[in-house]
Amino acid sequence: MAGLITEWATQVAETELSAALPRRWAHTQGVAQRATGLRRLVGENDSLLIAAATLHDVGYAPRLAVTGFHPLDGARFLRDEHGADERLARLVANHSFALLEAEERGLRGELASEFPLLEEPLLVDALVYCDMTTTPDGGLTSAQERIAEIVGRYGADSVVGRFIRRAAPEIHSSVQRIEAALTAQPR
Repeated sequence: MAGLITEWATQVAETELSAALPRRWAHTQGVAQRATGLRRLVGENDSLLIAAATLHDVGYAPRLAVTGFHPLDGARFLRDEHGADERLARLVANHSFALLEAEERGLRGELASEFPLLEEPLLVDALVYCDMTTTPDGGLTSAQERIAEIVGRYGADSVVGRFIRRAAPEIHSSVQRIEAALTAQPR
């Protein structure tokens, strides 16, 4: 069963992103690879984390971009078209502190009511870590460099620029918690 959800997630993400948004697909593959490296840390939730990492940006796909807010569009797509697991949809909807961006976009109420935050801090932090330590091209980076890249790409005064600067302290905290947990893990 575990392999099935990750295979399905890869198929869905590749179908939606690879041709239309090849750079986003490269990022997605890198994020999924990071998640695979956290298997031991998240234990029985490894397949859920890998699937969420693989699908976290699916809402960018042009045919899915209804609101223009990719976490909400992606989670709705997974729920409505695929009947995805509720925890998976909630992770996608709320990845990397999306609630703060939803607030900037006037969508906080919709996101929070349809996809409440998942009360599983390790999984939430792990997904933030995977997303925020992966470049747009799928390579490794630091959270600090990733945030700077996002601000540079979108502009400091854009919705995304304002959001990512607000979220930066929380992103850094999530990444630090995962790095500490990885360091503490027995080899």
